[in-house]
Amino acid sequence: MQTSQSVVPRTPLTTVGHAPTPECSEPPLADGACDLVTVPTRQGLEAVDILRRGAGEAVGAVLHDDGCKTLGFVVPPGTAAAWDVPGSSCTETNGRGLSLNPEPPVEGSDWLLPPGEADLATDPAVLRAALGEAARIIEAADSCR
Repeated sequence: MQTSQSVVPRTPLTTVGHAPTPECSEPPLADGACDLVTVPTRQGLEAVDILRRGAGEAVGAVLHDDGCKTLGFVVPPGTAAAWDVPGSSCTETNGRGLSLNPEPPVEGSDWLLPPGEADLATDPAVLRAALGEAARIIEAADSCR
């Protein structure tokens, strides 16, 4: 018996090598629909620093958990469909379980950068580049030990 698989490569809506575009850089909808990219805390904090130092590259709202193991970057809805960055995950919320107000949206979490102090969402292409740079910095630092 033969089986075949069709492998259709996914082309992300945004990539590191391209500037943000209006169709891929929309802010979350007013009803709270957005996606959430979750990364290990060390890489996430480094990425936040990179994004805050960047010229014109704004970081959106960022969550952290009480255990300090992960950071969550709020990104525009639809990002999860094409997210493929190793060591991270992207969850589609469709407005469920994540409210963009000053109160933490989930018990056991808190805002590192609350929505009122940051743009609502981080552009996925910009975040992808910052996470890549953060991974390289961490790798270089760890190899010096």
